[in-house]
Amino acid sequence: MQKPHAVYAMPDHDEGARECFVRELMVHVQRDLQPGKRALYDRVVKPRFEKRHQRPPRTRHEVRLAMEQEPYNQMWSALRRTTQEIMQDVVGESVERQLPGLIDQCRNVSPCGGSLRLDAGVVVPRYLSAVDIHCKPGGYHTELAADDVYAGATYERTNVVFNMGTGGPLNDDRARSMIRFVREHFPDLRPRRILDVGCTIGFNTLPYVDAFPGAEVYGIDVAAPCLRFAHARASAIGKPVHFSQQNAEHTDFADGHFDLIVSVILMHETANRPLRNIFQECYRLLAPGGVMLHMDTPQYDMMTDPYDQTLGDWSTYYNAEPFWGTLHELDLTQLMVDAGFSRSRAIETTAPSLFLEQAGNAEFRARARRPNLFLAGARK
Repeated sequence: MQKPHAVYAMPDHDEGARECFVRELMVHVQRDLQPGKRALYDRVVKPRFEKRHQRPPRTRHEVRLAMEQEPYNQMWSALRRTTQEIMQDVVGESVERQLPGLIDQCRNVSPCGGSLRLDAGVVVPRYLSAVDIHCKPGGYHTELAADDVYAGATYERTNVVFNMGTGGPLNDDRARSMIRFVREHFPDLRPRRILDVGCTIGFNTLPYVDAFPGAEVYGIDVAAPCLRFAHARASAIGKPVHFSQQNAEHTDFADGHFDLIVSVILMHETANRPLRNIFQECYRLLAPGGVMLHMDTPQYDMMTDPYDQTLGDWSTYYNAEPFWGTLHELDLTQLMVDAGFSRSRAIETTAPSLFLEQAGNAEFRARARRPNLFLAGARK
């Protein structure tokens, strides 16, 4: 479960019970119902397709269209979408109840050496503003009040529910797993300044403070409500991080300012041209010998079965993440080369989850949506 802190939007008894219900319903959909989809595909849908076309399905699109006709698959998809919507409603109502006091708490939290710099001139890109991403009403950038932190406070709790507790007490397993990867593969790297791109509320920013003592840690995002909460949360936990409202396609940092640039689940929330721009900006911002490392979910060329591709691609059509499918078809190494990185220094690989490795409960490990992290990056 999430470890509370001074600005945590604590649910009351009934709100917490509803969150637990949603989380366990998500577990049921994934652990108990999802295997039935696979059986349906193997025993019914695929043989029927092969009989009709005299070949197996070749693409995830063919699999998706064939599966969409099946009532069992429709039930599974409707339940998965419903859990997402209920999660946003349950957490959203709880945070809204507490919002005035939470805003005051975030305003008055004692600073610990970090900073917050907001810029009203930053325009939220259309690829974020055109949809309610993750089915979250208003997305992560919409402001409900002066000095609003609603989007950030809800993100903290919905993330724990969605990941079914597999992110660790501070939901920072992805960063800790990436840090282990950096230490193992770049043992000579001694970063003076670190940048987390698309940091949201700093889940995966804060661990770098302890991992690299003495380094300055920065986080950028376009969403002001998330950044206000990120700054207050970091101060409450005692981690000095410098947050600023910036578009990762074109920041105001100097050339070569950072030795390590990271992101978690940023790539599939962008669009084609912006992602290329972000890679180019990362190249500009890195000092010689610096490392860029982005974590997301595995590319489709790592999956030989088009059925497996449809499980993630569900988010393209039903979870308001329109770039998901397109991203997972891209040649990310070529994008890095186009941005200026050497092909021989580019990386596309997977790394295990540190928290799940250490979790002793096999049933708990089975809850993980993605036990292995996909990493794409390069050294300058």
